[in-house]
Amino acid sequence: NFSERAFEFDGVTCKSAEGLLQSLKFGDVVQQQSVCKLGGREAKSIGATRNDIWQSTQTLWWKGRPMSRQGKDYQVFLDTVYQTVVDQCEDFRDALLATGDADLTHSIGSSDPVTTVLTSEEFCSRLLHLRQRLNEALSATGSRWSADRGDIGYS
Repeated sequence: NFSERAFEFDGVTCKSAEGLLQSLKFGDVVQQQSVCKLGGREAKSIGATRNDIWQSTQTLWWKGRPMSRQGKDYQVFLDTVYQTVVDQCEDFRDALLATGDADLTHSIGSSDPVTTVLTSEEFCSRLLHLRQRLNEALSATGSRWSADRGDIGYS
């Protein structure tokens, strides 16, 4: 999440996945878009200033729309974010595939969804799922990556 991998999500330019995740703490659309354009460490630092606010309400925001941190819609949102990163960032795909069959862990992340916008489990389970789908697609076709369909696939 901290690596600078530019992508566009829902019409918003993002410099890192962390930038997008930290931006969810801001209800103001202009502030949110500004945070999306930050690298990981800077985004994390700016986002930390909003922890008391979103944690007390368990509400996160995207483009002016509230989302319950504990809701299913938020989980679908996270799925879409990570799918977008896979679709648009070749170096992310390559890094994920380079992990082979290794267990993926995130030892510094929180496991409490009340205190973090992305738990270790939410993060690692998404990476494992995406890696599995990438490997399945590669095995099925044995060809190069194509994001033309807006989904994991090879052509």
